[in-house]
Amino acid sequence: MEATFRWALVTAIAPVAWGTNYFVTHQFLPSGYPLYGAAIRALPAGLLLLLVSGKRPRGSWWWKSLVLGTLNMSAFFALIYLAAQLLPTSVASTVMATSPVVMMLLAWALLSERPRIPHLAGAGTGIAGVCLMLFTGVAAVGALGVLASIAAMVMSSLGYVLAKRWSEEVDVLSSTSWQLIAGGVVLVPFAVVVEGAPPALEGPAVLGFAYVTVVATALAFAAWFAGLRHLPAGTVGLVGLLNPVTGVLLGTTVAGEALTARQLCGLVLVLLGILLGQPGAARLAALVRSRAGRPSSPAGAAPATAASAAGPSPPRSSTTTTCPERVSDRTTVTGAANTPGREVIHRGRRAGRATPTDRSRDAGSR
Repeated sequence: MEATFRWALVTAIAPVAWGTNYFVTHQFLPSGYPLYGAAIRALPAGLLLLLVSGKRPRGSWWWKSLVLGTLNMSAFFALIYLAAQLLPTSVASTVMATSPVVMMLLAWALLSERPRIPHLAGAGTGIAGVCLMLFTGVAAVGALGVLASIAAMVMSSLGYVLAKRWSEEVDVLSSTSWQLIAGGVVLVPFAVVVEGAPPALEGPAVLGFAYVTVVATALAFAAWFAGLRHLPAGTVGLVGLLNPVTGVLLGTTVAGEALTARQLCGLVLVLLGILLGQPGAARLAALVRSRAGRPSSPAGAAPATAASAAGPSPPRSSTTTTCPERVSDRTTVTGAANTPGREVIHRGRRAGRATPTDRSRDAGSR
């Protein structure tokens, strides 16, 4: 359980870093260049991890890196930007919050990881919490924006599950670096065609890209894929709900505003949903259910002894004389509470001798 908790903390680095990425992007990075921004974010991060790992792709990993890089990086970044332009943030974030459910279903189909009830309960609770945090009123919702958001969510969920399926073939840093480089390479020609010349970067933009590249991309994706390797896909997907939580907390901190009661309730629900999806929480719930279903002893009842639990006692040897009809004041009665009759051991007959009283009674009975 301790190792599982450590990997959950490692995985949490990713959504927290991605949550801060929104603020850095809006405050420091040039607007109007989403494709260049994604390429500048992905390529340097991939090269940095490649420098650390020192391994190049071999065999099937050439096309696997291209597939994963397209699903998790290039297409995902472009669709997220389109959704952000066409949808309110609350709607786009809520659509992305359904990613844990999609990841569970895809992991069930591709990895045979059957969704567990705590995971499903955690996903429902977390989605409800995201709605409470972000929905403030009725807003216009465009169909194209919804489709872009759903496509981004489904593609990234599929890419994460495929990365988990292929994760045993190579180490995490190598596979992450290859995905980022492939995704950046795919983005560059689209950026040139759509956006023309790359943007001019000043000091704040350079620092912003440095943070986005190192922390919100290289470190975040390495932590995310490490979590996918060691944890169920449903658990990792629920940890991803920390992304909107970080965005809301950072937004209120920068704006200097206090959280509303509705936002606080939503935050609590999201955290509860994340906790429900942890394997340790599932084992704890099973332990509580087993203890709650155990019958308790009635009040005043004595605890069972080892002898009584083992069943009725075996019959005594033939030297013991049983005489339930005659009980003298010099006899010892045993088993009165447990045996149907009274077992009497006559002290005078232990060696086969009869007392005078017994002889007179025997004579009278004849």
